[in-house]
Amino acid sequence: MKLTKLDSASLIAVKQCMGAKKSEKILVITDELKREIGLSLYNAAISLGCKALLVETKSGKINGEEPMEEVAELMKKFDVVLIPTAKSLTHTDARRAASALGVRIATFPGITNEVMVRGMNADYKKIAKLTIKLTSILEKGSQVRVTAPSGTDISFSIKGRKAYASKGLFHAKGESGNLPTGEAFLAPVEGSSNGVFVVDGSMAGLGLIKNANIKIEVKDGYATKISGGALASKLKKQLDSVGKEARNIAEFGIGTNDSAKLSGVLLEDEKVLGTIHIALGNNVSMGGNINVPIHLDGLIKKPTVYLDDKIIMKDGKLLV
Repeated sequence: MKLTKLDSASLIAVKQCMGAKKSEKILVITDELKREIGLSLYNAAISLGCKALLVETKSGKINGEEPMEEVAELMKKFDVVLIPTAKSLTHTDARRAASALGVRIATFPGITNEVMVRGMNADYKKIAKLTIKLTSILEKGSQVRVTAPSGTDISFSIKGRKAYASKGLFHAKGESGNLPTGEAFLAPVEGSSNGVFVVDGSMAGLGLIKNANIKIEVKDGYATKISGGALASKLKKQLDSVGKEARNIAEFGIGTNDSAKLSGVLLEDEKVLGTIHIALGNNVSMGGNINVPIHLDGLIKKPTVYLDDKIIMKDGKLLV
C-alpha cells in the first residue's frame, strides 16, 4: 500500500525525530479534532515494530490546560509520548512530570495535515545546528531589546537564564519539544520586562493577524494594557479568565526553521526563520516560577534583536 504524505511525515516524526527503537513503547495522545494525525502517528509506530497505544481525549479549552489525571499517569509509563492535540499540553505539570522520569515527548499543538507534511520534511540536522548555536549565544547574554517596524520596543533581562534548543531531534532521555520545530527560547527574568510589543504575525489560539495588530504594553514584567480590535478583546478575555499571572512575560523565542511558513498555526508560525515571539503566562517549563494553566505566544515580524547592545538579528535577518 502506498503511503500518503501524512503517513510519510509521521514516519519521519517517530523514526528520525524521536529516534524510536523496536524495543520501545510509544503512547499517542490525541483528541477528536486531531484524530487523523493521531492515528497516522500510531500506525507509524506500529509499522516500525514498536508497541503502541492510542488514546483519545476531549479537546481542552485553552493552551496549557492539564489533561485528565489518568492520562497524566499514563504518560509516565512509556518511552516516547506523541501529543497531536488542538490545545497545547507542552507547558503542563503532566508533561514536565513525565519528562522528569526520562520520557521523550513531542507535542504537536494545533497541528494540521499541511503543517505536518511541510514541517516534518525540513532539514533537522541543519535546524539543530543553528538552534544550538543561538542558545549558546543567548545564554552568554544579560539584556535583550527587541524593536520592529510595527511598533515593538521592549527590553528585558535574561541574566542567569538557561536557553533551550527545540531542535527537532529528541533522542536522549527526558528530551521534549514541539514537532514540527526549530526555535531557541528562554524565560525573561520575572518583573524585568518593560516597553511594548506589537503582535503583527499571529497569536496563539487566534490565528493570523489580518486587520488590527495586537498592541501589548508591558510594565515590570506584566502586560498592563492590551489594545487592537476584536482579537485583542479575545486575548484579554482569555487572560482574565486565569488571573494576573496570565499576563506574565513568559518567553522570548527566535524561529530557526527555514521550511516553516506563516500559516496561522502558532506551532508552525513561531518556528519561522526571521521572526521572534513573546509569550504570556506559564514559564515553569523554561526555568521560570510562574505556574498558571495558560501559555500564549505572539509572533512579531521583521524584528531587530539587540543582545547586550550587539545586534544579533536585523529586520528579521539573523547575523550569527
